[in-house]
Amino acid sequence: MDWKTWYQEHLCTAQEAVQKIQSGSRVVVAHACGEPSAILDAMVANAAQYRNVEIIHMVAMGKAEYCKPEYDENFHHNAFFLGGSTRAAAAEGRVDFTPVYFSEIPGVLREELRPNVTMLQCSPPDEHGYVSLGVSVDYTKGAAETSDLVIAQVNKNMPRTLGDSFLHVTQIGCLVELDTPVIELAPPRITQVERAIGENVAQLIKDGDTLQLGIGAIPDAVLLFLKEKNDLGIHTEMFSDGVVELVEAGVITNKAKTLHRGQSVATFLMGTRRLYDYVDNNPAVAMYPVDYVNDPYVIGQNDNLVSINSCVQIDIMGQVVSTSAGLRQISGVGGQVDFVRGANLSKGGRAIMAMPSTTGKGKISKIVPFLDQGSAVTTSRNDVNYVVTEYGIAQLRGKSLRKRAEALIEIAHPDFRAELRAEFRRRYPRDY
Repeated sequence: MDWKTWYQEHLCTAQEAVQKIQSGSRVVVAHACGEPSAILDAMVANAAQYRNVEIIHMVAMGKAEYCKPEYDENFHHNAFFLGGSTRAAAAEGRVDFTPVYFSEIPGVLREELRPNVTMLQCSPPDEHGYVSLGVSVDYTKGAAETSDLVIAQVNKNMPRTLGDSFLHVTQIGCLVELDTPVIELAPPRITQVERAIGENVAQLIKDGDTLQLGIGAIPDAVLLFLKEKNDLGIHTEMFSDGVVELVEAGVITNKAKTLHRGQSVATFLMGTRRLYDYVDNNPAVAMYPVDYVNDPYVIGQNDNLVSINSCVQIDIMGQVVSTSAGLRQISGVGGQVDFVRGANLSKGGRAIMAMPSTTGKGKISKIVPFLDQGSAVTTSRNDVNYVVTEYGIAQLRGKSLRKRAEALIEIAHPDFRAELRAEFRRRYPRDY
């Protein structure tokens, strides 16, 4: 069948599309800003039709109304990552959390979970009948290729990103034409503490390095201090508007990369319309599924790969907690461990954990003698290399536990160093 005929025959409204979801189905939703909000709204409006529909995704950037208590019999959310709209429901025990490395999600969906339906958002088809998944390729493409039914919101506002980001329209069972705004993420407010952290991290970045950047104020603060660098590259799970600024300033050229030279590589994007317009049909940006981008072996093929991630807490042995506060789950592992291990495999690579020295308005140290009870270690002490706060840089790789503790105490907030040194003396009395 000609693809244009297929397209016309499978056009429907969002309300018609969600009628095809059956009770007991497992539904995967496209990640982050790729979330098809209009289709989700139609599904929630049709809630009375369903019983025990499992909804799987990582960060929900929309309203996540299916997590409301009144829909407990209709929907159940299984989260790979918690965000602002799902965290409270998880704390109340109404959302399940499944720990999994970002790089492994396509395999888990393919081999263990086997979704019935994938809901996504895409660009209009090109002349050959291919749509681009735009800002969310990550696990979304793999889920679509695994599911029995794909429901796609075809949206002229979704950028046509290049790389391995395409599906053919004949792979899509329901095509819903709705030109709604793509979800945007406003740039974060950067405080003086975060600026100081960014300046310290920038000291570890050299001309020609390839960067992995997380999300939030700290990665954005790092970018502020890179404007004097040359020929930086990008191989990262995601990037935002700050990268566009450095491309336009001639700082990011990707010329020195040893893998995908000349291209910024990512698996999803979160930012404003400025970012989405920049990546639209841009051959300098290549989007690939997450089981490629975040594969530590692939990451390690980039020489001088610098990973920059943040965390919630670190103990004086170097154990890093990034996803929980005690027993309370607050996020997910995402690609942190993927990139830490990839950076450690990279020739000349560096893995950096960057965080403010305190939380709770300065009343709680993030460098601690013991992790909070129930906290899940995200990045092990065997993988950690650099730790950065506003007070400096601690290099841990290759150091003994005693030397690690000394280095971490030096970059802790001064108000908490006496307490940390007291614990140090208990553990290492021969040093005093």
